Parts: sequence; structure tokens; C-alpha cells
Amino acid sequence: MKPLVIIPTYNEHENIGKVVPAVLNAVPQAEILIVDDNSQDGTAEAVSALGSSTGKVHLLSREKKMGLGTAYVVGFKWALQRSYEVIFEMDADLSHDPEALPRFLEEIETADLVIGSRYTDGVNVVNWPMKRLLLSFFANLYARIVTGVPVRDLTSGFKCYRRAVLEAIDLDKIHSNGYAFQIEMHFKAFKKGFLIREIPIVFVERRIGTSKMSRKIIYEAAWMVWKLRILGLLGRL
Repeated sequence: MKPLVIIPTYNEHENIGKVVPAVLNAVPQAEILIVDDNSQDGTAEAVSALGSSTGKVHLLSREKKMGLGTAYVVGFKWALQRSYEVIFEMDADLSHDPEALPRFLEEIETADLVIGSRYTDGVNVVNWPMKRLLLSFFANLYARIVTGVPVRDLTSGFKCYRRAVLEAIDLDKIHSNGYAFQIEMHFKAFKKGFLIREIPIVFVERRIGTSKMSRKIIYEAAWMVWKLRILGLLGRL
């Protein structure tokens, strides 16, 4: 299967030179798409240089910071216009271990969506303060109860889709960002009957750069689960 790894970036110059080689080393047959939101630290220039040297790194530059969800939607559409059969989501800051990518490829052979979960085998998060860890854990519990989706890490951003999943979802109706985006994609894949599988991962908090977490992202996820439940009941997904 021809894999594409989509990595959104905003001011990730210090990380991009590490994550790209690590991905290509872990999965040599993969290609990478960087969706950059007009980074001011030279991220796009670094990606262009990597693309020239490897021939496997592509760049989509956007005019301004528009958010994680819209970055992935643009990336998904780009992938569907080409011949990629499996499409990954992955962070740029090495919180997602590139060495886990081959396990996703193994599992996607018999699944439609494989999610890297922090909560299937205890709690596998490194360097988070207790407050944030508890917020994430109980937010996922809350989302699972409200939506009815039997996934323990509904807010995970490390995953692998079969092409058919993204073709079945109306991407033009996806407008959420952050955690809400992840929940929405998981919910719609589940409601369309695709086989979802979780595999354990270890999430390591970024060491370089700043987190994109905000109250707006948290609030959006909190009301999104109820919106999804209502739309699901009305059959308007």
C-alpha cells in the first residue's frame, strides 16, 4: 500500500528537520505532505529543502494560521486526488513516535481506521502535568459516553485511514479544529460502519516549541460531542 503521512505545521522549524527523516527511515515507502500555516520561522523553507533532497516530501503552504482540522481536510483532499491508499495523521513535534508507523501499517491490513491510543493500556503519556492528563482522560471518557463511539482515545491525532474512509466522509462538511476535529472524524467513520481499531502508543509532550492548546479548543470539543449525537439521531451526517 502506498502511504502518505500528513503533518500540519505552524512554526515547527526546529522539529521538522528531525521528524521528516525519522518518518522516512521508519517507513521508506512513505511520502510526506506538510501543510504549513504561513510559519514565520522558516518551516516552509526547511520543508522545501527536504523535498528537493528526498523527492518524497511535499508542501502545501497556506496564507495564514487556519487551524489543525482545516489543515487535515486540505491534506485529505490532496491525497484523494492522487493514488495514496493509506493516509496518516501525525504531529510535527515528535510527540508521536515515527517508529510506531510500521505497526499502523500492519494493523490497517485488516482494519479501516487505526488509532494510536494513549489509554488502551493504562495511561501512556510522558511529561504532562497531572491537570492536563486528568483533563484529557476525562474528556475522552465524556466524549465516549455522549457519542457512543467505543474508542478510548477519541481525541488522538496519531492515526491511519484507509482511502475508502476519507472517500465516504463529506470533507466539505468538516469545519471543526483541534480535539473536536478528531472526535468528529472518528464519529463519522464509526457511524458509516468502518472497522476501527486502537493500538497502544506512548505520547511524549513536545520538548521544542509551544503547545497549540487553548480554551477555545477545549470548549469546541465539549459542545461538538452533543452536536454530533443530535446529527446522528437525525440522520444528518
